[in-house]
Amino acid sequence: MKIVTVVGARPQFVKAATVSRVIRSTEGLTEILVHTGQHYDANMSQVFFTQMQIPQPNYHLGIGGSSHGAMTGRMLEKIEEVIIKEKPDVLLVYGDTNSTLAGALAGVKVHIPVAHVEAGLRSFNMNMPEEVNRVLTDQISKWLLCPTETAVKNLQNEGIVARTQALISNVGDVMYDAALFYSEIAKPTDAISSLIQQLSGNFYLATVHRAENTDDSVHFSNIMDALNTISETTAVVLPLHPRTRKLLRIDYCSQVRLIEPVGYFDMITLLSNCKGVFTDSGGLQKESFFFKKPCVTLRNETEWYELIAGGYNILAGNQVDKILAAETFIQKTIINEVPPLYGEGNAAEKIVEVINKMM
Repeated sequence: MKIVTVVGARPQFVKAATVSRVIRSTEGLTEILVHTGQHYDANMSQVFFTQMQIPQPNYHLGIGGSSHGAMTGRMLEKIEEVIIKEKPDVLLVYGDTNSTLAGALAGVKVHIPVAHVEAGLRSFNMNMPEEVNRVLTDQISKWLLCPTETAVKNLQNEGIVARTQALISNVGDVMYDAALFYSEIAKPTDAISSLIQQLSGNFYLATVHRAENTDDSVHFSNIMDALNTISETTAVVLPLHPRTRKLLRIDYCSQVRLIEPVGYFDMITLLSNCKGVFTDSGGLQKESFFFKKPCVTLRNETEWYELIAGGYNILAGNQVDKILAAETFIQKTIINEVPPLYGEGNAAEKIVEVINKMM
């Protein structure tokens, strides 16, 4: 059986690392890896392939840096060319990016069944490009591979199975697989080791990249003002997403410690040593939980409701006063144990088993 896997953004590299390792160790399976180029910065892309020992892509499409429509359209065209040439049995996509939707559309249009890893997630905010991507991808996928029981219930409530005959499976979260596996072998760069030693563990980790925050100057200014204020008493380390870098002015970052984008090993090292996290990233919310760190989400909603219900995460939005107040949540929250909200760390094996069984 031949599987074409489509990736394009850093969260997908982390997820694909775990599943690709299982695919390539399973007799009778062949994987063709397609990198759309959605994240093209070396620190957002190549470092993940190198550190996580992901095989180099069979195809690198080099598509990134344009509008949503232009990017998705070009990806659809090029992925379709790959599919027609390779004639796979399955097309595998991850998450909720433009690469995800383009891959799924390309597959279904030439009658290749699509497997969607991280199916069923919902923020219920259709103003988010990611929500549009994930909802549409779920509608056209044959295998809906969910990370949580909440995701399964979302799909059941939408009646997808009755309309499409898709197969829904709660396989667990592949990012938990990655956290368990790579935390045992991760070695940070000298720069990150030096920074952590300098800060003596007295720092917060922050990321800001969602369009709802970066495309709105008021929202972005509010977040940076709050992080600067927090930095007056506790350092805030902010790895810069390329979208965020373009927006920064000197007055935005008088206190926050800005660093270059980091690879997965550096990120989990920062997570392991920080006091807590401020983020608008979906993936980092979970990773904070995996590494037993309280998280403040810089959005008004989240796909990971079980983290809010369990008291591991709090929604602060993008208002200064709410973000400042949320720091108290980090200060008083101690996570000693991580319950199995996202499976047992074997999601990749379950994904491959589901696909193998149904072919």
